Amino acid sequence: MSDLLRSKVERSGPAGERWLTELAGRVRECERAWDFTAEAALPGGSEAYVVRGRRGTGEEAVLKLAPPGGRFADELRTLTAARGRGYVAVLASDPDGGAALLEALGPSLDERAAASGQREAGRARWVIEVLCATLRRAWQPPPADAVPSADRKAAELLALIEQLWQELDRPCPERVVARARTYARRRAEAWDPGRAVVVHGDPHPGNALAVRTPRSGAEPGHVFVDPDGFVGDPAYDLGVVLRDGCGELALAPDPVGTVRSPCLGAAAATGVAADAVWEWAYTERVSTGLYLLALGEEEWGRGFLHTAELLSE
Repeated sequence: MSDLLRSKVERSGPAGERWLTELAGRVRECERAWDFTAEAALPGGSEAYVVRGRRGTGEEAVLKLAPPGGRFADELRTLTAARGRGYVAVLASDPDGGAALLEALGPSLDERAAASGQREAGRARWVIEVLCATLRRAWQPPPADAVPSADRKAAELLALIEQLWQELDRPCPERVVARARTYARRRAEAWDPGRAVVVHGDPHPGNALAVRTPRSGAEPGHVFVDPDGFVGDPAYDLGVVLRDGCGELALAPDPVGTVRSPCLGAAAATGVAADAVWEWAYTERVSTGLYLLALGEEEWGRGFLHTAELLSE
């Protein structure tokens, strides 16, 4: 178990302490129920305990156990509804117990890109193409009774930006926040329930893992894990895809053009409006930078804010 997960659970109070105490027993219960033998805990992870192992058939699988109080119910609902289309396949689950047995996957898109030997520009383009193709398969129509009357994500990001900018003593120029504010409000005003989907919520390349063998629903060769699984604007997911690349962007002679080009490509590949993708990407860039600063990630957070400043000129 990662130190970060243990720390989070310990801070959650008696329920978290009980979960830690009972974790080994829960693993054994799942082994018996699902004919599964746990072999090795996977490194990293801050939201759940994940262990690789094998079923009685010899098939590799991954057991995921989530502590109480998280968003695992939404995640499991999204994965179950997807039935492997764009997402990791669920082999068995216990929603009330916060447990799921999932198909075993290969390396992340992030890892594969780093090992590809491609130049940075080509590598970034390939990553975006794969993420867009995978999102097209992962987006699901929302249940009829689950479409909100307004874009909640836009309101959440606007509130977060306003709060953190003040709390952190205004760590970036006001024009950066003003533009993010304008974009968030514009996205809220443009909310169209008829175009809403169940979005992933955080489709970065570390959350896209390679499938072991080709299968239906995973035609791009990758599927997503760890969805937030909320009803929203599909352009939001694309904004998350395009919010990164701070190193390349900071050195680019034309920062706006460097982002506009993949923005147009992502929009064309998914049938989503390019302006919506651009505005979500900028708002995410600012909110992420402020959030990372609040967590003490100084260099990382300022990288996001610096590139947002370049894009606001």
